[in-house]
Amino acid sequence: MSEVNKIPKRSEVDPKYTWATEDIFKTEEDWQAALEKAAAYPAKLASYAGRLSESAATLLEYRKLVDDMTRDLMKIYSYTSLKSDEDKAVAKYQDMQNKAVSLLVQVNAASAFETPEIIAIDEETLNAFYAESPELAVYKGAMDEMRRMKDHILSDKEEALLASAREMAGTPENVFGLFENADLKFPSVTDSEGKEYPLTNGSFIPLMQSSDRTLRENAFKTFYGTYKKFENTTAGLLDGQAKKLLFFSRARKYPGTLEASLDATNVPVEVYKNLIETVHTNMPKMHKYMRLRKKLMGLDELHMYDIYAPIVAEADVKIPYEEAKQNVLDTVSVLGEDYVNVVKHAFENRWIDVYENEGKRSGAYSSGVADPHPYVLLNHKDTLDSEFTLIHEMGHAMHSYLSCKNQPLVYADYVIFVAEVASTCNEALLMQNLLKKTTDKKQRAYLINYFLEQFRTTLYRQTMFAEFEMKIGELAATGAALTAEALNKMYYDLNKLYYGDEMVVDDEIALEWSRIPHFYYNYYVFQYATGFSAAIALSERILSGGEEAVKDYLSFLSGGCSKTPIELLRMAGVDMATPEPIDKALALFDSLIDQLEELLAD
Repeated sequence: MSEVNKIPKRSEVDPKYTWATEDIFKTEEDWQAALEKAAAYPAKLASYAGRLSESAATLLEYRKLVDDMTRDLMKIYSYTSLKSDEDKAVAKYQDMQNKAVSLLVQVNAASAFETPEIIAIDEETLNAFYAESPELAVYKGAMDEMRRMKDHILSDKEEALLASAREMAGTPENVFGLFENADLKFPSVTDSEGKEYPLTNGSFIPLMQSSDRTLRENAFKTFYGTYKKFENTTAGLLDGQAKKLLFFSRARKYPGTLEASLDATNVPVEVYKNLIETVHTNMPKMHKYMRLRKKLMGLDELHMYDIYAPIVAEADVKIPYEEAKQNVLDTVSVLGEDYVNVVKHAFENRWIDVYENEGKRSGAYSSGVADPHPYVLLNHKDTLDSEFTLIHEMGHAMHSYLSCKNQPLVYADYVIFVAEVASTCNEALLMQNLLKKTTDKKQRAYLINYFLEQFRTTLYRQTMFAEFEMKIGELAATGAALTAEALNKMYYDLNKLYYGDEMVVDDEIALEWSRIPHFYYNYYVFQYATGFSAAIALSERILSGGEEAVKDYLSFLSGGCSKTPIELLRMAGVDMATPEPIDKALALFDSLIDQLEELLAD
């Protein structure tokens, strides 16, 4: 048995389950030659400094040079990144990756003049350039995006001062990382039979998913009791983070930190606030789910340490990779023959690195590489989770593939606000497909519970985090310090609001804010909730709207960053500045609660 479960070396994995890095460079010698050739780019870029406004021809030459450089550097860096992730113990690939990163740093330094110079070109001159050189018009949207930020770009000296402060400004996040990952230690905890379990940041959620309630309660109280001892330290770090954001937003003449953060990806503030307001109006659905959880778990009181425990025991279903692939192809058939054929091509032509091997990077991702094609890393385990991971990452891969195929290079990438839509939409389509085909009551109940937990943890919980961040920013803007007492009360009250009267909101949960690294990411988490809402609404539209809905969705996937993220989603059929997509997603949540209750009524 031990031999069966042994993790193989890279050399022992069947090549058909590994990705074809030779599609980028046939040999490492080819990569080395490309690196040496690309070493000329920093000097070539620097030769245009001070010249971008001299003529349309010069500006076009520069933009084409940037395109060539981007293509070459993407291949150079992607190859080393993929090879490194195959086996982190291979020093050669680490060295290659370091060389690629070093070249990227040189390129960034050499092209630092680009944005200030393009912003400085007056409108009349730029319009004359477009009239003189029609080829230059391809880049107009990208240059308009740079120029949109004109009011927030400072003088050269001021920009240099802000840049020099960035390393220091990273201190709150860096210190939090050291504190949480290196210095913070927890006592072990015991279950109902006195058996001890190690408690760490990594083991906390698995312990909270245990069927042993004594273990869950002990883990919960010990975990947050430990954070309680350091609450003034973590409050000081979060206060430092808030002050940092306030400093940079004011320096760049923004009305607030939220506006400064969202402007970077051209997302209106109304989208952020609409998410919170719409979730508030749908709070009774979350409370209904908590009421059902309490009933199905047979509890007199539902505590915060009960919400991760499964309502439905995991259905023991083994899903081999070949079966998972077929389920993915069946699911995405609703998106049309062309979409299916590309996914099938990806499966057959080694876009995917499937199984775990010694030294391989953990987790899963889609690389987003445009040339020659995207790559997907998995660590497939023949489980339902792994099947969902496969279709999730293929959603990212197809988003990258279609954007790169249909957009000029300058618009081929997409911003983080829309990044999770394609992947989550795929997951929702898979869930609906599995439910349609599953008649076994236990299996259906397990699938629905799995789906409901995605709503709870991604839509409701991430919105609660987003609301907490907004309140932090508002409090910091008044000049008040973010004390542990203030943060604890704010966070405790939000838990009361989101979980409702059916939940005993234990005092310890007030400390949860002190363990969330995303609060150092600058208004990042709301995008999980908006992306999930958009994806659910789009999956419902695709399944009920026929060819027109599919056409709209594929146009979105093909859009890259050719329009603002809100405009792209409107093309697909959802407007995230309105309550409608969030309401539609939560209407599905409500119906799933009813289905689960009916299935488990006996």
